[in-house]
Formats: sequence, structure tokens, C-alpha cells
Amino acid sequence: MLITIPIFGAARTILVTGGAGYIGSHTAWLLAHRGYHVIILDKLVHGQEFKHGWCTFIKGDYGDHALLEQIFTTYPIAAVMNFAGNIEVGESVKNPLKFYHNNVGNTITLLEVMQAHNCNVFIFSSSCAVYGLPHKLPLTEDHPKDPISPYGQTKLTIEHILHDCDHAYGLRYVALRYFNAAGGQPEHGLYEHHEPETHLIPLLLRAARTQKPFYIFGTDHSTPDGSCIRDFLHVRDIADAHLKALNYLLQGNPSDAFNLGTGNGYSVKEIIAATEQLCNTKVNVVEADKRPGDPAVLVADAHKAYRVLGWKPQYSDLGYILESAHALPSTS
Repeated sequence: MLITIPIFGAARTILVTGGAGYIGSHTAWLLAHRGYHVIILDKLVHGQEFKHGWCTFIKGDYGDHALLEQIFTTYPIAAVMNFAGNIEVGESVKNPLKFYHNNVGNTITLLEVMQAHNCNVFIFSSSCAVYGLPHKLPLTEDHPKDPISPYGQTKLTIEHILHDCDHAYGLRYVALRYFNAAGGQPEHGLYEHHEPETHLIPLLLRAARTQKPFYIFGTDHSTPDGSCIRDFLHVRDIADAHLKALNYLLQGNPSDAFNLGTGNGYSVKEIIAATEQLCNTKVNVVEADKRPGDPAVLVADAHKAYRVLGWKPQYSDLGYILESAHALPSTS
């Protein structure tokens, strides 16, 4: 693949793998608009188009060693943000080898090329799935790590690899453990696009529009209204955390891991009620059995990110999350 070099002056160059995806694209947009030269490497697994003039886009696999060598030889990569990989928990249970190959194996390839080119700053898109079932709430970074799915295991395995690479090679990294990402920036053509869609808010908005069934999995959880409670975070806030993590590392600070969440949870029934009010319609709700291993409550303690990174959610009000998601093409 021929790679052309646009003129970006002295801007630092950041490689964003999986940068055409949901969280990756929002983060790449923010980086570009803060003056970074952003290179996005993505193979467009969801069939989406990605035509934005604010970045250099390369279609390809982040596990392609030859392509990575070409990118690192062509561009002065200052840091890497890795959003690439499979994310669907249920699929990971059915096909764990696919997840270990893509999420772990390809990340190792990426780290090897980084090491060969003396690039030692890495920001990893991790997950609260590393914790497994909560022993205490809200979840802090020192909570025991016991993932209950292959997806969660891949995230934790990569965190272990990054820790070892720090000690062996001087790689400095930040692992950001998200809770529930939601919302979008439709005004910039950025939105959630997964096929099949598995996330609660896009599915709920689709159901409100089409009157197709929306399934609640469990109404007898140990919560005030019986439905699960989750900590929802606007994707703009997640993007901002990546920018702050990058600044933290570029200033020479040590490797670390941080929770990203609001510390407040909304139940599924509360989100349904807010969606019905927003859309001025009743949702066709179907109550179903609990899913195995589905915690009643998952809420983050993100004080460490506030304290160390200076990060605090600004856009994660439920009303704003729903309004920004309601305008997205993925709800149609």
C-alpha cells in the first residue's frame, strides 16, 4: 500500500488503531482538533465509510506486521492509542480463539513494531470487564481482577503484557477501563455503528422508533426497581480522558491504569422511561430471564482519574447522552 505524507508541520503524530470505530473515532477527532497529526489504521469491519479530512486514514489490519513497519518507517509516531479488537462479550464465549488471536495476538505484533522503532508511549482501550463480578461497589482500580468472559480475559491479558513490557523495555502505558460508553457527535459525523448492535441505548432507541421488542434481562435484581444498574459515560468524556492520558505520558509520568465512569448508575427501567419521554412514545418492553453472570450493579469509582489525570466527565448527563444518540444513524 502506498502511503502519502500530508504536511502537518511540527504536530506530534499519533497512531490510532481502530480509529474508525466508535470510541476510536471520537478520540481521533479530538486529537486532530487539538493539533495532533492523527493516523488512523482500521480495516472497517462493520462496513462503515470513513471519509474525514482531519486525519490520515489507512485501511488495514493492526496485526499486519509489514504494514505496521511501513507506517512506522514513514511517519514519526510519537505514541499509539489502541482501540482495535473484538468487543462482543457473547461472541467471545462462543469463539474465544478469535478474540485471543485478534485482541491479544495482534496487540503483541503492534508492540513488537513499536519496540523496534523506539516508540514507547501506549494508551490502551481496556474495560471494566477485567474485574468480573463485583465484590464491593463502587469498583476501584485495586478491586480483584477475575473476568468472567474471554473478552474480559483478553483485556486483562493485554494489561499484564503492558506491565511486563514496561519493566522489560521501558514502555510507558495507560490502561483506561471504561464502564458503559454511550452517545455520539452527530454534528461531526461520528456515531456508534456496530453490526449486530448489542449496546443498550442504541437498541432501545431503535425499539422506540420501530416498536420492535426491547428485552429487559432480569427484573428481579437486587436493585430498587429490579433492573440492572450501569454507569453510562458519554463518548466525548472518554475521548477527553485519552487526551489527558496522552499528555500525562508525554510529560514523562509512569504507567498506570484508571477507571472511567461517573460514579452514578442508571437502571434499565430508568433509561427506558427517559427514552419514552424523549421520543414521546411507549417502548415495546419484553421481560426476559437474567443472563448468567450479569451483575446487578456496575458503577465506577473514578476518583483516581480525577486526581491523577485531572479528568472529570462533562457530558455524561443521561438526557444529553440520549439526545446525542437519538440523532445518530445507528438508531434508524
